[in-house]
Parts: sequence; C-alpha cells; structure tokens
Amino acid sequence: MTGEIPRVSSDPEDSAATNVTPNIVRHVDASDSGAEATGPVDPGLPPAPAEEPVAEVDIDPGDATSDGAAPVAAEPGPPAVPDDEESVIQERSVPAPTPSWHADYDDAERDAKKAKQKAAAAADGRMPARRSRGRNAVLAALALAVVLVLAAGGYVGARHFGLLTSKKDFTDQAGTSDVLVTIPENSSLTNFGEILKREGVVGSVQAFINAAGTQSLSGGIYQMRTGIPAATAVQMMEGTLHRVGRVVIPEGVQLEAKRGVDRKTIPGVFDLVADATSVTLNGKTVGVTAQQLEDAAKSTPIEQLGIPTWAREGVAALPGDYRRIEGLIAPGTWEAIDPEASPTEILKQLISDSTSRYESWGLLTGNRSGLKPYEVLIAASIMEREVRHTEDLPKVGRVILNRLAKNQRLEMDSTTNYTAAETNIDVHGDNYKADTRWNTYRIFGLPPTPIATVGENALKAMLDPPKGNWLYFLTVDKDGQTVFSDNFEEHKRNRNIACQNKFLKTGC
Repeated sequence: MTGEIPRVSSDPEDSAATNVTPNIVRHVDASDSGAEATGPVDPGLPPAPAEEPVAEVDIDPGDATSDGAAPVAAEPGPPAVPDDEESVIQERSVPAPTPSWHADYDDAERDAKKAKQKAAAAADGRMPARRSRGRNAVLAALALAVVLVLAAGGYVGARHFGLLTSKKDFTDQAGTSDVLVTIPENSSLTNFGEILKREGVVGSVQAFINAAGTQSLSGGIYQMRTGIPAATAVQMMEGTLHRVGRVVIPEGVQLEAKRGVDRKTIPGVFDLVADATSVTLNGKTVGVTAQQLEDAAKSTPIEQLGIPTWAREGVAALPGDYRRIEGLIAPGTWEAIDPEASPTEILKQLISDSTSRYESWGLLTGNRSGLKPYEVLIAASIMEREVRHTEDLPKVGRVILNRLAKNQRLEMDSTTNYTAAETNIDVHGDNYKADTRWNTYRIFGLPPTPIATVGENALKAMLDPPKGNWLYFLTVDKDGQTVFSDNFEEHKRNRNIACQNKFLKTGC
C-alpha cells in the first residue's frame, strides 16, 4: 500500500452504484421537528433538502464494538410505534457512499482478530511450546556439528599418526620390471612415497617413509624396479648410481670431445649428455647419442633450438655447422634431462636454461665492455681456455679489449686449438697457418663463435674488466702463474722465463 486515502466520487449515481446500504429508520420527536438534524455527514453526499429534514439516528452505545469500530446500521424492521398521535414516522431511503475509511476498517478488523488469536494462543500456553521446539532444533543442530568436527579431527589425527594408513610392503628384492621414476626437486618423503607407490615401486607410502627414516634424498630421474621392498627403494635412491639424466657440464669444455696434452680424451658436451641419458629398460636402450645431438645442432631451425635473440645473428652465420651453438650451453648441473626426449628437445632445454643463467649473471644488464652480448660470450670463452686462476681473468679481458681497439690480432693459442684434434700448450709450426675462421693468428677480431662453455667468473670479468694498457700475457710455469706486459720486448723476456721453467719447449 502507498498510504494514499481512497477517494469517493461526489456523484450520487456513482455512489449508489458503488455501495448501497439498507434504509435507515430514523425516529423524530414531533416537538423537535423543527430542530436541525445532527449526526455524521459524509462530505461526499449532497445536502439533504430543507423540506425533508433528516432525523438524528438513535444509536445505543452498547452496540459499539469492543475494539472501537464504527457502528453498523441495523437491518430494516417493522415500522416503529409512535409515542403519541402527533409523532410522525418518516422513512427515507438514502444511498450511502463508500466511506473513505472502508479499506482501513477491514485491515483493522483483521489485525484485531489476529491479535486476539495470538493472545488466546499465549494464554493457552501454545506459543512457549513453539519457541521451545525451535530451541531444541537449534541445540540438536549444534550437537551434530560438534560430533562432525570431532569425527573429522579424529580422522585427521589418525591419518597423521598412521593409524589409518596402509603399511603394505613388498618382499621380492629383485622386483618385477624396470621403470623410470621422476621426482621433482624439493620433494618431501611423502611426495617420494606417493610417486613410488603410483609407479608400482613400493607397496605403500607409509612403508617408504618408515624405511627412509631421516634420510635426505634428492629429486631427479631414477631407474627403479617395480614391486621391491621399501628399504631397497631407499638404497637405490641414495647417491647417483641409479640416477638417470643428471648432466654435469664443467667450465671450458667444448661440444665435441678433445684430446689433451696428456693424450687423454676430454669428453665434450654431447658426450656428457649422451652418457647421462643412456639407459637400458627391460632390455631396450633409450637415450640419445652424441651423433644425434650433433646432427640436431646442425640442421634444426634456430627457433626450435631456443636460441636467444642476442645470439641469433651469429648462429645464423654458420648454417649446417654444429659449432654454431658452441658456448650457448653453460656449465652447471642439470638434474633431470629426460632420456626419452628427442635430441632437439634436449638441446632446447639446455640452451634455454643456459640463456637464463647467462642473463642472470648480468650479460644484458651489467655489460660495460663496449661489446655486444654475443661478443662478450665469445671473448669470455677465450678467457676460460687461456686462464687458470680466477684472479687473472679481468686482466686478460682488458688485453682482449685493448687488442681489439688497436685492430691487433688476438693471437690466442686457444682459438687455434679449437679446431685441432689435439690441444697444445704452445702453438707452433703449421698450426699458425691453419686456415680456419677461429685461428686468431690469421684473422682480425674475434672468432665467429665462442670456443667453450663460459662460467660465471669469466663472464663477469669480461663484462667489466679493469683499466690498463696490457697487450700481452703469458703463463710461465706449471702452477699457472700468469704475467702481463704492455710491449713486445717485455713479453719476450717473460717468454724466456717460461722456457727456463721448462714450461715452454718451442721457441726457446
């Protein structure tokens, strides 16, 4: 409802059509016939004619309703008997308009009835019973909630203390079959147990946890057997004997194997990856070979190898040559190279991870050398091969920059040895004349690619080398002592020292 009071039409015909009440019998005393009629008058009715005055209605106060409602007109009955002969009975039928309070009266009457019903219910004691039932329902719900919470807590506690956990364990030490199991780094013993249980290696998670005790195990890929005792599984995961795909790449090694001065072969990056991924599972060998990696390095599109933007120009300059990715694989440890991945996928993983390492070392943000990022990597790779002691790296970096600034050949033995089958301490003879793009005794400037893996120390030394006028450096003994000079005469004297120490045998 809007609260607006209903309006009644002032047209008598409209009023009669709307609501007609029974005729009202009025008693008029002859002595009062000239008196003015009194009583309620609806403003919606036209005034009564003067010649027919309307008598006042006699209303018995006892007829009023107890709740104060307006009196209701009595039903018409037989004509009243006059008190005396002079009394006159006049009847007049007047259409009663709909009172403006009609709707409000109905609402008030209903409200009064409801109030009486509620009062009667309260007197009979029924309302408190209803409230009591409501309180009982709430208490029952709370009690149920408490029971559920206690039950859940008990279940969790039982799980925590292993009371509801299976402790099943296998007994066959030999197991059933080979399986590769990958454990993410920083996994808990529970994670270990869940993975091993899922792969069928152990009988239950709890059995593995109990067998491991306080052991500290590392994530990675393991060659395991299914259906073995939990204690056996723990033993197999200790150390690296059963690790697969764990690759450790040293600083200063090349992609391909190289024979050193001691005639021993130094494994290259391709060999290290092949050895780490090669494994026999149930009579079948999986993994990649060094040749497969070399072929992928030659022919795979740059985009598929994950070559960083700053190295793409240099890599694209050597199409069909595996050495185009030299130096883009950084030294370090890879814990999980998937043996079942393709050669291209493995190379992409190695190069992408290495790019992140190089950039985290400041290759793009800490470069004050004046060289491009790829050129920094090339120069730093020369330093890796030339210098034994870390403290000498920055000075060697300055020698390289000074020679480049003077357009002087670098004349580094390491660059000439790069394409040779055997590494030599002192390049001499025909090696000076080797017609390769890496021979800095022949070419000016830097070689086209790095010549080895580049470690953090060498890279940072090349990014910001100290100021100085050095143009030459030379290692003069087997302990790796390196001396620097800014002119050729001093360099020759240092060379004589190396000959006296019998470190150099050529040109002495």
